[in-house]
Amino acid sequence: MRFGSSPTRSIVSAAALDALLIIVFVMLGRRSHAEGNDLLGILGTAWPFLVGAAIGWIVTLAWRNPVALRWTGPLIWLATVVLGLPLRVLAGGEAPISFVLVTAGVLAVFLIGWRALALLLMSRRGRRSTRR
Repeated sequence: MRFGSSPTRSIVSAAALDALLIIVFVMLGRRSHAEGNDLLGILGTAWPFLVGAAIGWIVTLAWRNPVALRWTGPLIWLATVVLGLPLRVLAGGEAPISFVLVTAGVLAVFLIGWRALALLLMSRRGRRSTRR
């Protein structure tokens, strides 16, 4: 199942949405900890999770079906968290258990949630078009 007007556009849109939601997560976290939301600060915090998500895209071959909820979404989320957190620590950041839990929860809602919503909307659209 695809979304968007072309396969290439769908893939780019899905990857961009994943990246955007990771950046939103970072910006919310930086704001809640009274850190600035300057571009370098955001990128410095986001890069480990963006790398994790990119590896998740590669491992899952997500470009085949970027909206797939069964494997693609959960595995991209898992790669983002499982690879992003150690990269963050290796880069000098901290990862207390509270941060790990919030990271896992928020990114699950973001990276799996948008796919669930997209599938719901696509199935509704499909049902409407078959009624005509």
